[in-house]
Amino acid sequence: MLGGEKAVGRPMPRPVRFGEPERERLEEMLGQESLLYWKGPQTTLLIERFQGVCPLEYVQTCSSGSAAIHIAVMAAGIGLGDEVITSPVTDIGTVIGVLYQQGVPVFADLLPNSYNLDPEDVARKISPRTKAIIAVHLGGNPCETEALRLLADEHGLILIEDCAQAWGAIDRGKPIGTTGHIACFSLQNSKHVTCGDGGVVASSDDRFGPLLQPLGDKGMPRAGGDGLFHRFAPNYRMSEPQAAVAAGQLTRLDGIASTRSRLGDLLSEEIAGVPGIEPHDVATGSRCVYWFYMFRLRPDAFTCDRREFVRALAAEGVPASAGYIPVPLYGNPIFREHAFFAGRWPVKEMGLTDMDYASVSCPEAEAILGDGVRLVINEAMDEAWIRDVAAAIRKVSAHFSA
Repeated sequence: MLGGEKAVGRPMPRPVRFGEPERERLEEMLGQESLLYWKGPQTTLLIERFQGVCPLEYVQTCSSGSAAIHIAVMAAGIGLGDEVITSPVTDIGTVIGVLYQQGVPVFADLLPNSYNLDPEDVARKISPRTKAIIAVHLGGNPCETEALRLLADEHGLILIEDCAQAWGAIDRGKPIGTTGHIACFSLQNSKHVTCGDGGVVASSDDRFGPLLQPLGDKGMPRAGGDGLFHRFAPNYRMSEPQAAVAAGQLTRLDGIASTRSRLGDLLSEEIAGVPGIEPHDVATGSRCVYWFYMFRLRPDAFTCDRREFVRALAAEGVPASAGYIPVPLYGNPIFREHAFFAGRWPVKEMGLTDMDYASVSCPEAEAILGDGVRLVINEAMDEAWIRDVAAAIRKVSAHFSA
């Protein structure tokens, strides 16, 4: 930034995301008579490969990760005024389904360096209206799911895992998505594996698993029944072309996940002990797959603000940005104005909730968004690249050291 030599001297490596595995599936698909998902060979293969990653009994493919969560919320029976506790630092897709079911998102605070739900604050937010918890594995970092499952079981709640950013993560020795009652995954274009857009929702719980298929398919139970509609649901079907690409992508997942995990952990090792820097925290026994890497700055340790720190990193050749989302979800105008449905919120107008998002505050979440620095990790990078990034962080930190 001040005219010296860059710490990272080459452009950021970018992975080649598509090739023969996807082409093979698509060419086979072109010989099919139907591209409908039901009993389609591509969907069938996708489900088989998914179960190799996340061994759950009931699996429904769908049109997006947001759709997966909406299906899960419907299966959980969320309705008028029911409260669902979740993270305020996540994609809005985590709560869209809750709102459409006329439920009430309740935001709990986060742990300072894993960026995931704080079980103690979740416990404080449980009320007689609480029906479920949605645990978001932010950035591919496993939540404190065991503690959250204990809370759920103690209070008769349903634990839904939002695994959208966590393909291939390991949660204290177990595949991600297998601790909660229902697991949701995204195949959106930026995720570890993708078909442009798509999702998967799965469960091994006999109370919820059989509901996933009809709730993703207009309420139609395709595996039997009387031909009548007994449930009201949207059309969230995934087509066979999407399933073909996703099935091909899953052959790449283990390599993608293991590489990102190794590189992210290496970066943490390289910047551990740098004054004023708090690395991404991963629980012992878990594998974070680093959809992104984020570290925090202790503001009193530096003579610059976060914006200048990030600008200096970018000048050193590091793909860095400030924070993750601009504000916690509750800080967005649509929440503060309770304007979800044509500018109205019927649940509040009916007196079924006293929630006022304008008065909600999660101090740690707000601090994370205020002092976090987000870095790109991808599977095309190598250890030399990561060591150069770490050198840049050390260089900038030393320059601005208070």
